[in-house]
Amino acid sequence: MISVKNENQRRNFLKKLAAGVAAGTLIPLSAVAEKAKLKKSSNNAKSPFHVKLGISSYSYWHFSPERTPIRYVIEEASRLGVYGVDILHRQMESEAPDYIRSLKKHALIHGVHLNCLSTHQDFVNPDPEERQKSIDDTKRFIRLAHDMGVPCIRISAGRWNTSGSFAELMDNRGIEPPIEGFTEDDGMKWAIDSINEIIPVAEEHGVMLGLENHWGMTRTAEGLLHIMRAVDSPWLRVLMDTGNFLDDKYEQLEAIAPYTVFVQAKTYFGGGRFYTLDLDYERIARILHDVDYKGYISIEFEGFAPSGEAVAESIDLLRDAFSA
Repeated sequence: MISVKNENQRRNFLKKLAAGVAAGTLIPLSAVAEKAKLKKSSNNAKSPFHVKLGISSYSYWHFSPERTPIRYVIEEASRLGVYGVDILHRQMESEAPDYIRSLKKHALIHGVHLNCLSTHQDFVNPDPEERQKSIDDTKRFIRLAHDMGVPCIRISAGRWNTSGSFAELMDNRGIEPPIEGFTEDDGMKWAIDSINEIIPVAEEHGVMLGLENHWGMTRTAEGLLHIMRAVDSPWLRVLMDTGNFLDDKYEQLEAIAPYTVFVQAKTYFGGGRFYTLDLDYERIARILHDVDYKGYISIEFEGFAPSGEAVAESIDLLRDAFSA
């Protein structure tokens, strides 16, 4: 039996609880339960889709006789309100320590991150000495990226170079025959063995290798992923170029998206210098959202329009697509 004293205490507690709920000083138990439900739901939901825009220095150069200074690209990135600059190695004035330090300081002052170093190499060569040259160059690029504070370098596997020109390669949709006496399997093995030799240097310096879908052995998602899986290292992942799959492009972009650590987004204002692709960036944004990509989207403008105007238009295009 409940005593009179205990019954009075219970009634007083219930009165105070009701008054507190009415005054808003206490949260009703139903609200507590709803809050717990929402918290549980949010823990299971995909995190917000945030990407950072950057600019490839190539967007202002395109291998013209006069190099566009990297310092200028850093200033433009800052002025346009994007966060990163992807440096094309061949556009750099030198690899001298003074020059490297000046770029790092310039980027810091302008609030811009040097986020990738795009390099060139070719491991598809029957001459072991030529392959070793590309291996040694790539090791040097890794050390250079480390000194620059750059976390990722773009690498290529290489191609046969049996096309008479790049225009001929494009006319053949990136397909070219192997060197006489060799096979695609030979090319794949050379690429895999070469990258395996480079991996320890990448790991030692904490620099990610981003293997680009860039003709030759990586012309298709299947070829690119074959190399990545054969090397089987957490220091080799994918650099997605949105404009380098000429066939079934969205299906192939979907295939490489889960392994992508950096994106170069092609735009072609004024018409493409080599070809023009009609890219649906809202669809590409959905592909990247579905794999929870959080890295950089680096604009790689490759058209004939003036770079100063076209890069700004590219920023608007991508901001709209990735916020849709």
